[in-house]
Amino acid sequence: MTSNKSSAFDSAAFLANAGLGRTIIELKPKQTFFGQGDTADSVFYLQKGRARVTVVSPEGKEATITLLAAGDFVGEESLAAIVGLHLATATALNTCTALKISRNEMIRVMHDEPAFADLFLKFLLTRSMRTQADLVDQLFNSSEKRLARILLLMAEFGKPGEQETFIPPITQETLADMIGTTRSRVSFFMNRFRKLGFVSYNGRIQVHKSLLNVVLLDQLPDHNAQKPAILPVP
Repeated sequence: MTSNKSSAFDSAAFLANAGLGRTIIELKPKQTFFGQGDTADSVFYLQKGRARVTVVSPEGKEATITLLAAGDFVGEESLAAIVGLHLATATALNTCTALKISRNEMIRVMHDEPAFADLFLKFLLTRSMRTQADLVDQLFNSSEKRLARILLLMAEFGKPGEQETFIPPITQETLADMIGTTRSRVSFFMNRFRKLGFVSYNGRIQVHKSLLNVVLLDQLPDHNAQKPAILPVP
């Protein structure tokens, strides 16, 4: 009985439609799914659009934790044994459609439907690997390389199928916050990328596949000039 029930469960249909404990919501750019300090009582599945997750320090400094694309979950801290608070804010970058799943319904379906539990576990493992990659990027890569990686992630290079190379509208100030540098440096790097044919923009930023060379092969003319000089050992 249990095996037949599990094999008949359609995870894609569950995540595509409203139902008991599930509501489809629409968000405009800059609207929030939830805010830092809000009660963590729902998980969101992003059906369409792009979003980002940020935290703000007591001093008011904002930092981006991760970017979200269609197919991502956010708010998984709602599944903790004790209902707590969101430690970050999830904000739409462009028009988003999401499925809001109540904490109780999410726990129920994970307990009753192994196929869905497997899907969610795979997402959590992928998120963990992505977080580690982001940390390595922040610790060891130059700000120019970090900008290239963020642009490629926003353009969804590396995902199966045809990528959307136009990224959602975003300001240079936001990009600077995301990579930990100044707006003037982002402007300098973006002009450099454009001159080299890595990106183009006329109202919207379009990312070209050649930008992968900056991240994967470190192929950037005079890139060593961006790095500190290695002094001889006395």
